[in-house]
Amino acid sequence: MNLAILLIAPAFVVAAIMLPLFVSLKRIHDKKPVNRKRAVITNIVSFFGVLAVTALMPLTGAFAETAGAVSEAASSGLAEGLRYIGAGLSTGLGTIGTGIAVGGAAPAAIGAVSENDKSFSKALIFVALGEGVAIYGLLISILILFG
Repeated sequence: MNLAILLIAPAFVVAAIMLPLFVSLKRIHDKKPVNRKRAVITNIVSFFGVLAVTALMPLTGAFAETAGAVSEAASSGLAEGLRYIGAGLSTGLGTIGTGIAVGGAAPAAIGAVSENDKSFSKALIFVALGEGVAIYGLLISILILFG
């Protein structure tokens, strides 16, 4: 039974994450309007749903043979896995925030510099402040992994 779960689980994960894309492609093929914002939100929700189910699977004991293996896996593997998830989230969300900040600050800085050359240093500071968020996310990841 465990072999069947190990073979079916990745197919289910891929199908759950890719389903919004296939629905959008089908609507495009049928020449129906596609709400891209809804498709992206559905894809994000399905990704985090699959992530939550995957994180909770070791707790159910589906991949362990005995109760002793479950407790051993829960004590060592779960803590290690949560460390990696935390490090990935801190870096990933930090870079997403940086993209949003720089995406707004850089065009404004370019416009300000094109109107007045003396505003270059001030504009560069605002762009660099936005990029600092990614450095903080990376620092937190390093502290989580090696601290």
